[in-house]
Amino acid sequence: MRPLEGIRVLDFTHVLAGPFATRLLGDMGADIVKINSVARATAINATNNPYYTMWNRNKRALALDMSRDEAKRTCKDLCAKADVVIDNFSVGVLDRWGVGYDLVSALNPDVIYVQMSGMGQGGPWSDFVTYAPTIHALSGLTHLTGVEGRADIGIGFSYNDHAAGLHGAVAILAAIQARRSTGKGQRVDLSQFEVGVNLLGPALLDLFGNGRAARPAGNRLPYDEVAPHNCYPCAGAVSDDIADERWVAIACMSDVHWHEFRRVMGEPEWSSAPAYATAKGRVTAIEELDRQIGLWTGQLDAAEVMARCQAAGVPAGVVQNSIDLAENDPQIAASDFLMTFDEPNPVIGTTYGDRLPLTFSLTPCDTYARVRDVGEDNASVLSDWLSMDSEDVVKGENAGYFA
Repeated sequence: MRPLEGIRVLDFTHVLAGPFATRLLGDMGADIVKINSVARATAINATNNPYYTMWNRNKRALALDMSRDEAKRTCKDLCAKADVVIDNFSVGVLDRWGVGYDLVSALNPDVIYVQMSGMGQGGPWSDFVTYAPTIHALSGLTHLTGVEGRADIGIGFSYNDHAAGLHGAVAILAAIQARRSTGKGQRVDLSQFEVGVNLLGPALLDLFGNGRAARPAGNRLPYDEVAPHNCYPCAGAVSDDIADERWVAIACMSDVHWHEFRRVMGEPEWSSAPAYATAKGRVTAIEELDRQIGLWTGQLDAAEVMARCQAAGVPAGVVQNSIDLAENDPQIAASDFLMTFDEPNPVIGTTYGDRLPLTFSLTPCDTYARVRDVGEDNASVLSDWLSMDSEDVVKGENAGYFA
């Protein structure tokens, strides 16, 4: 039995942040009922889209055309049975569908109602339509994760969506515990924008305490005198394409690391220069230091550099690509972290995924059900949650409101 068995979640989420939150809960055993419709199952919401396939495993699929009054009535009945109702639409969508918090909480005082909007409820930007790149930009993450002289780059992938999803899952678990103590459900307002700002941490402290505005630092640590601390080119590229370049990250966080790293390199003459004797000196001379290290790493395979450094206790890691992770990484292979779903997807065939990165000794979470097509679980969900018989389900499907 998984930890969250018996928890019912009505899932209106889409794209990544919300689906990631509910995927975590589903992996841990909650009954996640994913609401979608034929009309909405397009582009990134299509069940054969890689995004949808990635973030919506371990969920049952119920089709509701929320433009239809019959579907809205069924949805209200489902909300009355749910432990959790969650969405990450722009503010007001569920209200327009007739299942806003005021109505649902009146029907179901125990409900935990989570709204993961981009900007949160209230405020002049609450109606903004947001995706990860705009959240990254507004929150300051794009600025701080760029490099000096480039304001147009930053985190490329949906980092804040993952962070918001984790916040959403933790909030639900906290609200479940609070309900055990108080006997009452509650509404949770999660601002994905504020999640991003919250990640700035030291940059905000530096501004408030010292009046210094943070600047992009690339791979260098902005608040510590640490060097070398960078990614360095290596040999072994299979082509001249930039995507095939090989790199290794090396982080000498102390003088002890630096002295061990010198030994790894064979104590070249240049490394004994007085400027490199202290962390402050190495930071001051960082450009030449990085150039010299790059000349050494450039003659070696990235995995060999990592192995030599790690054997000496120096933090180092290959800058891995997807092929490295899927085919060459011995740690991932040893833990079976990447897996194939037992049941092929009826549309796209064999699908792959990453396991929940948590191991429970008493209640293992090792069940992974493939992504379901729109409405594939209409009969089982409506029977389990509402005791609806199969004839009524078929009637609703034929009429188009369970579609």
